[in-house]
Amino acid sequence: MNYDRLKKPLVLVIFGITGDLAQRKLLPALYQLAKAHELPEELHIVGVSRRDVTKDDVYAKLRDFVGESDFDSSIEQLLRDKTDMVQMNLVDPNDYTALLERLQVLESNLEDGASRLYYLSIPSQAFTPIIRLLGETGHNAPLSGNADAPRLLIEKPFGYDLVSAKDLIAVLHEHFGEGQVYRIDHYVAKETVQNILTFRFQNPLFESVWNSAHIDHIAVVAYEKIGIEGRANFYEQTGALRDLIQSHLLQLLAITTMAKPVQLESDEIHAEKLRLLNAVLPIAADKVATATLRGQYVGYRDEVSNQDSLVETYARLELSIDNDQWRGVPIILETGKALAEKLTEISISFKQHDDVGFRRNRLTFRIQPKEGITLRLQTKRPGIQNHTDSAEMDFDYAHSFNERPAEAYERVIVDAIRGDQTLFASAAEVLRSWEIIEQVLEQWSRGDSGLIAYEPGSNGPERSSQNG
Repeated sequence: MNYDRLKKPLVLVIFGITGDLAQRKLLPALYQLAKAHELPEELHIVGVSRRDVTKDDVYAKLRDFVGESDFDSSIEQLLRDKTDMVQMNLVDPNDYTALLERLQVLESNLEDGASRLYYLSIPSQAFTPIIRLLGETGHNAPLSGNADAPRLLIEKPFGYDLVSAKDLIAVLHEHFGEGQVYRIDHYVAKETVQNILTFRFQNPLFESVWNSAHIDHIAVVAYEKIGIEGRANFYEQTGALRDLIQSHLLQLLAITTMAKPVQLESDEIHAEKLRLLNAVLPIAADKVATATLRGQYVGYRDEVSNQDSLVETYARLELSIDNDQWRGVPIILETGKALAEKLTEISISFKQHDDVGFRRNRLTFRIQPKEGITLRLQTKRPGIQNHTDSAEMDFDYAHSFNERPAEAYERVIVDAIRGDQTLFASAAEVLRSWEIIEQVLEQWSRGDSGLIAYEPGSNGPERSSQNG
């Protein structure tokens, strides 16, 4: 990790700067970083769009997404002044050559050794041709001897299945080194998730009981109250299993259950995450019916204008980890849209060693919406009688610290500038995650058997209510 890189000049090239992701997440993150003086002083943003758009178009909604109460027009102006727009035909090699020549002029006016980031804020189906053209036209190489190798940031999904993920990785590795590729998982960049490693490995009280002798089961869940919010094309091609479980939830599971690295450094952390994922048993074809549950909320088919859609908006997997630390501990991964609450958390339920009437000790990492950590313990209730009850010890970021936690995309940008890949998925982790769910995808693709309808605002599907 090189913190001095935050002081080096930076050229940030954003493909899809007018798209929803860039507008809602990326530009507000740049605004907050600029406000906190966490960006290089010599920063140049190049916004790439297929349409002829202006800086006014790009920054028109920034105030809305940042929030009126927090908005400082001078910060917006600072970003505007550092931004140039480029219209490109994304399948024309000549336009990539022209872009590179423009970047060479920009970098020649910056101090020696400028860094360059390419952020692909674009639909995943456009990854392969853009990556190939960037490589073929020289965007993958430093423009001077003292410059860092350019870094490429890409959003999930990293492929559609195991075969397509392998194809995408092959194209990436043909044109960029693995050390240049940053696969974004904004869940892993959330403050509470980053704190899991600190909490586990710097508190011996918990690390000593982090195993099957003391833990009964683990649940990693991501619930949303909203439906697909107009993202019909994306969701019809993706579904809940690909959207959340293959990427985000398996990454959260790996961070929660991996063994302690020799050092809390990027390479060692990735090695332990991969070792853990390799120990997760893929769900076999003959176990899909009993180890998984899928559902679709009522009204989804109207939203996507497809009355025959078999895409799941809810998915639940029961997994197991075949290693000495976790063998025998059930693992639940669950996600769904249009549910009763918005909630993302990791729940560690401990075993009961005496009175079965007691409620289990439970440790919960609350990722959203209320970031923090809760520990449920048994205590004696006030009074003469020796009655017990459960009580919660609660750590809440908002109450414990007097500073705004960095949003996930702020951390993503800063770490990419630093060259720190800790919070980004490696190629091997991506492929292993697809292997774990490969047979589930295969079995679910064969028809509507097991697809259960559930009402929006409910807790999800029930096994007894089949939607044939």
